[in-house]
Amino acid sequence: MENNAFIYLDKIEKSQDIKKLSIDELKALCEEIRSAIIGTVAENGGHLASNLGVVELTVAMHYVFDMPEDSLVFDVGHQCYTHKLLTGRKERISTIRRKDGLSGFPRRDESEYDAFGAGHSSTSISAAYGIAKAKALKGDLSHTIALIGDGSFTGGLAFEGINNAGRFKKNFIVVLNDNKMSISKNVGAFARYLTGIRISPWYINAKSGLERFLNKVPLVGKPLVNLLTKLKNNFKKKAIKSNNLFENFGFFYYGPVDGHDLEELINTFRAAKKVTKPVLIHAVTVKGKGYGFAEKDPKNYHGIGKFDVDSGEPLSHSTSYSDIFGKCLCHLANQKNSICAITAAMTMGTGLTEFSHKFKDRFFDVGIAEEHAVTFGAGLASQGMIPVFAVYSTFLQRAYDQLIHDVSLQKLHFVLGIDRAGIVGEDGETHQGVFDVSMLNSIPNTTCYSPCYFDELASCMEQGIIRDKNLVAIRYPRGVEPYRPDDFDELDINFSLYGNKNASRLIVTYGRLFADALIAKRELSKIGIEVCILKLCRIKPIDPEAVKAASGFKKVHFFEEGMLAGGIGETFGYLLEEAGFIGKYGITAINDSFVPHASVKESMTKLKLNSLGIYDIMRR
Repeated sequence: MENNAFIYLDKIEKSQDIKKLSIDELKALCEEIRSAIIGTVAENGGHLASNLGVVELTVAMHYVFDMPEDSLVFDVGHQCYTHKLLTGRKERISTIRRKDGLSGFPRRDESEYDAFGAGHSSTSISAAYGIAKAKALKGDLSHTIALIGDGSFTGGLAFEGINNAGRFKKNFIVVLNDNKMSISKNVGAFARYLTGIRISPWYINAKSGLERFLNKVPLVGKPLVNLLTKLKNNFKKKAIKSNNLFENFGFFYYGPVDGHDLEELINTFRAAKKVTKPVLIHAVTVKGKGYGFAEKDPKNYHGIGKFDVDSGEPLSHSTSYSDIFGKCLCHLANQKNSICAITAAMTMGTGLTEFSHKFKDRFFDVGIAEEHAVTFGAGLASQGMIPVFAVYSTFLQRAYDQLIHDVSLQKLHFVLGIDRAGIVGEDGETHQGVFDVSMLNSIPNTTCYSPCYFDELASCMEQGIIRDKNLVAIRYPRGVEPYRPDDFDELDINFSLYGNKNASRLIVTYGRLFADALIAKRELSKIGIEVCILKLCRIKPIDPEAVKAASGFKKVHFFEEGMLAGGIGETFGYLLEEAGFIGKYGITAINDSFVPHASVKESMTKLKLNSLGIYDIMRR
């Protein structure tokens, strides 16, 4: 649907404009928002099911609260598209996740309505509590709301935050978007009945009035208020037959409420504003709501590339590194029954679906809890199992301490399958897999491989899982296999030299950049410049023979799809110097900056980490 077809969405220039609409108009607005989101994600790719599930929730929050004075903090942030549409960004929504366009996540530098940046899980409660506490210190009486999903509640940081925030007195609200599993047992009809009574305006006003009256009665007033409160709480606990987890943390609990019922949501938020202690609102939603394909298959439609709206079919699909990783792991698990697979709520994303079916007893989905995944795997390893933790590079960052303290220090055999290593593209700064190499390069007792092609990935997996010891990392990029010459058949698990070894110029690289180096080499030869390529597959520890081979060239340049500081290029240059190298050495890598959202191709071009960039640097 084109923007000019929107009746109500076109009336929303800022958050306050939504308050002018009636309930029926708000419902129509929600349908227009869904249409806009579906059309945008179909064109650009992005997070679909998660955004469709929070349309009414987001609309109700903007209707009741006064943003940006009231602060809305998203967890992960991939469900912020409705928020962006309501906060002056609808004209640019078609640019979302594109170069120089809107981010797919909240960003403080993008809008005053984005109270806190996000991208990783389980951060919202801690961040929102910090914001609320800062407001209190300044005498600011506005509200702070944290929106968090049930999946994010499996991350330990969420519990650390809620444990601390339970001591806060007022104007702090956590909205639990429960779209998958039942966290609380209190989901029966009687619990809904109690909630319906508790959120009604007459109940809130009558309760507040009675408390004010009794508190003024000399001697017996306050004791009577305390007695009535205890009686009410005891009755509620006995009636519901369960202590509520969130109330035990110090929160006033509303729920469950229908996360798609605007009137119920609006009444609930209005009631929550009057409570003088932290509030948790438990909203039950349907992930993918309003788009049949996404409702039936929310996992596949959580994050999706471009697709056909009418059929729901993706516009392209090819075999990926994740697919190969999953198949190879199944092959090795058939041979060795000590091999286990671990995922942090990313079974499908990391290619482990087949493994989860074939080896149910050896498959562990620990939820969004990367720190736990590593230490849990270390426990498995201590008893002779071989844990393989498949994880996106950007999320592995959260488990740095566990890799050092629980795995490396104890010299346990633990294998990391690092998916989405390198530039990932449209998800931007929070998701680029460019820090894992520098991180792992600093950890003792670690072996790290970075293959370029599918068969190399298979070889590295067999070596790292079956034969290597201690901490092993096998990193591979997002997407499909890169350019490969028809006559290419050489493979070495450590390093290889390609081209004229008598040339004066040497390209050193690893991972998928090797394919770009091959193209650059071919184009350079057309203008009479011969170069040789040193391809590293095992990037830690670097084979001394690779350094020796490189030391005979006059110009050596290292191309690295990762951070310059602490990267393999720095290590290689140091080793070259130790070996007596007297030629010219350079490094092209990411130098002390984050990589903004854009396509992988656009990012690699800007960073000079493609064939054209390599060609340009090596011809000088």
